Amino acid sequence: MYEERLTVPRSWWLLPVALGLSLALVLLRFSGVGALIGLAVGVAAGAAALSSYGSARIRVVQGSLVAGPARIPLSALGAAEVLNPKEAVAWRSVKADPRAFMLLRSYVPTALKVEVTDPADPTPYLYLSTRSPQKLADALAGAAAGARGAERSR
Repeated sequence: MYEERLTVPRSWWLLPVALGLSLALVLLRFSGVGALIGLAVGVAAGAAALSSYGSARIRVVQGSLVAGPARIPLSALGAAEVLNPKEAVAWRSVKADPRAFMLLRSYVPTALKVEVTDPADPTPYLYLSTRSPQKLADALAGAAAGARGAERSR
């Protein structure tokens, strides 16, 4: 129903190159071959770390919201609130609750705040960085309505 991958901005891909060049400069003192190895290792390690950080996904599938490592049934979720950039900054800083689940990416300016209604779960809400908060909110509402309709027809 909904899927989004929170990839890092293109400009961030200069960071692995900078890491490789820095490592090459450090190892250049010892040998030219070491500098080349340092360049290759630095770029590869930096790219792997950046790719891992930027591989967070948000999906609405099979009656669940999957956000990064978390999988939450839609029945445990309440109202979703679309946050504009200013509200998103407030909810990830001064208004933040330490018990909240946050899939936070600083390079994504907008977010969705979803209430957790399960009384057994101490998490008050989910904060999800997303480039399309309204589409995600609509997908959650549609999936929850579909799940309720399926339950009634049984």
